[in-house]
Amino acid sequence: MNLNQITALVAVAVALCAAITDSRQRRIPNRLTYPAMVAGLLLQGLTHGWKGLLLSTGGGALFGGVFMLFYLVRAMGAGDVKLASALGCIVGLPAAWQVMFATTLAGGGLAIVFMVFSGRTIETLRNTLWVAGFHLQHGLQTHPVVNLDNPAGLRMPYGLAFAGGTLYWALFWQLGR
Repeated sequence: MNLNQITALVAVAVALCAAITDSRQRRIPNRLTYPAMVAGLLLQGLTHGWKGLLLSTGGGALFGGVFMLFYLVRAMGAGDVKLASALGCIVGLPAAWQVMFATTLAGGGLAIVFMVFSGRTIETLRNTLWVAGFHLQHGLQTHPVVNLDNPAGLRMPYGLAFAGGTLYWALFWQLGR
């Protein structure tokens, strides 16, 4: 087993644990994300030296930073942001781009499934346009109605999207090599 495969397996294990806890408890615990960040930094640092540590930090900052924007507008929870950062630290750059892209696609597919099975297709499409228009007009502000604080809103355990995206990345971009 080579280093790329070990890295992929660690990332998949973390993402699957997050998916399970997020599905059951609707949260991703710090006891998973913080040690995963440290493990990612150590894994990359020990195997690639300072360059690996730098690429690991960059991966965490990129993946976590992009998802932080969604947290700032209350569209995503803090656990999701910390998980993104942890996965970025584990895979490092440039792989963080690939995992982020795959996770985003998995999240979109999962959102469609949740929308259809909840019977809220029209409402969700209307809210999506409403939110997009709001952010175009007001920038990065929390939408007054469509946000995590609204108890009537449909919540999706995004840990499932992280698991799907990370698994796809591992199978098709890493383990197949």
